[in-house]
Amino acid sequence: MNTLYDDLRASHVTQRRLCTSLVRTGAKNPAKRQQVFRELRIELAAHAAAEERYLYVPILMYDMGLNTARHALAEHHDMDELVEDLQALDPAGEAWGAKAIELAHKVRHHLQEEETKFFQLSGKLLSETRKLRLARQYRSDYERMLKAAAKRY
Repeated sequence: MNTLYDDLRASHVTQRRLCTSLVRTGAKNPAKRQQVFRELRIELAAHAAAEERYLYVPILMYDMGLNTARHALAEHHDMDELVEDLQALDPAGEAWGAKAIELAHKVRHHLQEEETKFFQLSGKLLSETRKLRLARQYRSDYERMLKAAAKRY
């Protein structure tokens, strides 16, 4: 049975793959840029919503987790703003490519920080029983949010 961290890492792999594709797709192929960007937006939206609800919020309840969870939430907000910025740009333009690189960098930084710091801290704070319950809730909400985001985007 997958743990909460296994499920989160699986989404992280998808996000990294999509970020790589996003920055490698050139301006001569704006339709492909839009397609990859749509996939990334869906993945980021579903992952962030479920992760915030079933990992960050529980960690906010611990004094030791407060600053780390706030930082992670702030990074999610920063990524949301970069996604909005990218939506407003022409996918055939150079500015779009530069903003895509900025978004990919922010996503990769966040994932690395989460995997090397946040997971360790939360792993110490949450009981094994709680982690299993949160994993089930995360999986369910993540799947629901994937469907909702796909309709929205």
